[in-house]
Amino acid sequence: MKLALSWLTVLPVRVDDVDGTAARRAISWAPVVGVLLGAFAVGVLQLLAISDISALVAGFLVVGVVALATRGMHLDGLADVADGLGCYGPPERALRVMKDGGAGPFGVVTLIVVLGAQAAALPHAHWGTVLLAFAVSRAAFGICCLRGVPAARPEGLGALVAGTQHVGVVVGTWVVLAVAAVPLGWRAVVAVVVAGLLVWLLVKHTTKRFGGITGDVLGAAAELSLLVVLVVS
Repeated sequence: MKLALSWLTVLPVRVDDVDGTAARRAISWAPVVGVLLGAFAVGVLQLLAISDISALVAGFLVVGVVALATRGMHLDGLADVADGLGCYGPPERALRVMKDGGAGPFGVVTLIVVLGAQAAALPHAHWGTVLLAFAVSRAAFGICCLRGVPAARPEGLGALVAGTQHVGVVVGTWVVLAVAAVPLGWRAVVAVVVAGLLVWLLVKHTTKRFGGITGDVLGAAAELSLLVVLVVS
């Protein structure tokens, strides 16, 4: 849990010894961190509602605050994956594009659309839906790191966590999320299922395109699944 908090938030949690076992457990704890981030987002939304500013402005402010709370790492991953998938050439070229520090046109447009849609949906979502959305977004890491899914590079976060998650644990996590969605209505349950399928398709496609997953793929999976739950629910 300490490693998950260190990776996924700006909290000053120090972890000195990081190995494959710690990484595997951190990915398993990620949905809990998602719930904490969701609670933080709900709190910020409530404070902004008191100020009586427009819903859309409030949504964008919450998106920005959450980005600060997570170091924007998932947004960087989303932009990099969009640029990598949008370029021509072999996997090696796509990985070079993703590693390049700047954001290309595909990345910029993807960020605008995804963040804009999140900002528009957040203020109108039930607080339970927001918690669910953030939990699902971090549960997406489990699908990305299923056993049998290779890493695209021999180094980096992707290499550390790729193939570490047992299918039974991942399926169990998503079943729990689907059950937790029941009190929110059938649309929330459908949203969890759709988000899981979308992440699975993303992993299949990026594995084919890049030769495996990278840390960027985890970030893209988180942001896209968050959007799916907010919009579909």
